[in-house]
Amino acid sequence: MTTETQTSRIVAEKFLERLGRQDPDGIQELFSEEIDWYVPGSDALPWTGRRTRREEVAPYFTTMWPHFAHGRSKVALERFIVDGGDVVLLAVFTHTAVASGKEFTTPVAMHLAVEGGRIVRMHLYEDTLTVAEAFSAD
Repeated sequence: MTTETQTSRIVAEKFLERLGRQDPDGIQELFSEEIDWYVPGSDALPWTGRRTRREEVAPYFTTMWPHFAHGRSKVALERFIVDGGDVVLLAVFTHTAVASGKEFTTPVAMHLAVEGGRIVRMHLYEDTLTVAEAFSAD
């Protein structure tokens, strides 16, 4: 395993550990000053979209988390793939939307890119239609 791969694995493990603790400031510390962050989805969901600066990371989580019923989320990490500076996480997320009470499950792929010991890219791929429908009132 190359040093770059080892560093990427360590950074991704820290990311997952801090995510599990719901530590938005700790997560933000792992990111580079300039980032390529993309979470696709409905404009009706205030946490979706692009971010380009480290200081936008913690507000992403503090905006998103209150929309999910506390204690009712499950994350099943299925694969953790590291190749040089690239980390791909394959998982299944199950959440309950506070606004509607609807539970939803979506497969997820997350691509992190690590350079110089910092995350420079985070792209999330999920079933955005399922997520949007969970937050709809009907």
